[in-house]
Amino acid sequence: MPYPVTFEADYVEKRSRLTTFFRWLLVIPHAIVLVFYAIAAGVVVIVAWFALVFTGRWPRSMYDFVAGFFRYGTAVHGYFYLLTDEYPPFGPDVDSYPVRLNIAPPQEEYSRLKVLFRIILAIPPYIIAYAMNIVMQVGAFLAWFAIVALGRQPKGLQDMIVLGMSYQQRAYAYIALLAEDWPPFTDDATRRVEEPPSFGTLPPTIFS
Repeated sequence: MPYPVTFEADYVEKRSRLTTFFRWLLVIPHAIVLVFYAIAAGVVVIVAWFALVFTGRWPRSMYDFVAGFFRYGTAVHGYFYLLTDEYPPFGPDVDSYPVRLNIAPPQEEYSRLKVLFRIILAIPPYIIAYAMNIVMQVGAFLAWFAIVALGRQPKGLQDMIVLGMSYQQRAYAYIALLAEDWPPFTDDATRRVEEPPSFGTLPPTIFS
């Protein structure tokens, strides 16, 4: 059975130097929205924990809300950490965005025991996710200089960021009860590679 949370990031080599240079500034509106979204999602996860412990089932509306938060958060993080130049839409409708977190529908029933002890079971994935976050940040830091200097995203740095972000998002989804088992370290569906555009022009962005 495939893992219910998978990550994808489309690769495009040619990038906008201008939007990359000001990426930290451009992402601020999304960061503000994401903070409030995260607070609401956190409350929903706590309520869902009780529902899962007592019934073994996710209330569907709650599941969809939390899944929507993770999809939106993945798009925003993908933009901020330079996996794409495309400005993300506001909200969870990001199915066609170049950086995607695919989340399967909820299971019919979950293990109440695994939910009850999730805070303990989540410790190993959380530690790995912390390490992978460092990998992602180092990759994005180096990619920023490469893109600003060359106008291109090196494939190796793209893969480095994808490696870190993909595990981190799967681990956080597990912690938030969207998956029942520990996340795999890698995923065969972690990215869909596209042919890079010709070097004649930069891909369209909001500032280029």
